[in-house]
Amino acid sequence: MTVSTRPAKVTTATLRQQKAQRQRITALTAYDHLFASLLDEAGVDVLLVGDSVATVVQGRDTTVPVTMDQMVYHTEMVARGCTRALVVGDMPFLSYQIGVEDALRNAGRLLKEGHAEAVKLEGGAEFAPTVQRLVAAGIPVMGHLGLTPQSIHQFGSYRTRGADDAEGQRILDDAKALEQAGAFAIVLEKVPAALAQRVTEAAAVPTIGIGAGPHTDGQILVTHDLLGMFTRFKPRFVRRYKQLGAEIGEAVRSYCRDVQDGAFPAADESY
Repeated sequence: MTVSTRPAKVTTATLRQQKAQRQRITALTAYDHLFASLLDEAGVDVLLVGDSVATVVQGRDTTVPVTMDQMVYHTEMVARGCTRALVVGDMPFLSYQIGVEDALRNAGRLLKEGHAEAVKLEGGAEFAPTVQRLVAAGIPVMGHLGLTPQSIHQFGSYRTRGADDAEGQRILDDAKALEQAGAFAIVLEKVPAALAQRVTEAAAVPTIGIGAGPHTDGQILVTHDLLGMFTRFKPRFVRRYKQLGAEIGEAVRSYCRDVQDGAFPAADESY
């Protein structure tokens, strides 16, 4: 009998088990097949096809302009590159805020057309009925609290959220509302570490932090930030593990020099 060496597929149940066993969850963003394949093979637990594709790939200033069609397109590419990681597709601005039935239709597209295994949406208690409806239809939902980038025009800045007691309590209450509605996990973005720890300890579902300190059940970063490829700005919470932006630039400059000097292609690179 042949024993399969294929790694076990990460599911929403896997993440709950990781929280119970105090095993940290690793998550990164992915927007295409190549990166998805590389990250999946490296053992990342969750790949988020984030609406951050707007700033990282499309060169926009905010995530607001991303369309539903674009999110389906990128999610489908990522899903084809994965065998192990849980693929989560972001619900873009106005894909779920207008009404519950619109949210159901659009979330369904991410699963049916994009082959996502879950969706993520921003917002708290006000979207609990939406989360409940999606979950009832068989669509796993990841919540997102704290700094919610789709609300940047309302916030007016990317400052830390939940720094005062009142807003911190609202975030805690929102986390409880999302959990009760059936969310399987909650992203906490740019909130004080102490608040993230309170939410993590109070929630039965996993928390995944980005700029939320070390006490969450997992961490997520934008892959292009981690690799030093996106350099327009660097949030405090980003750790650059490589400087690939600089390395890519040098590689391209070397190529240009070799072409201009006639050094490329060489004899063994020709037919």
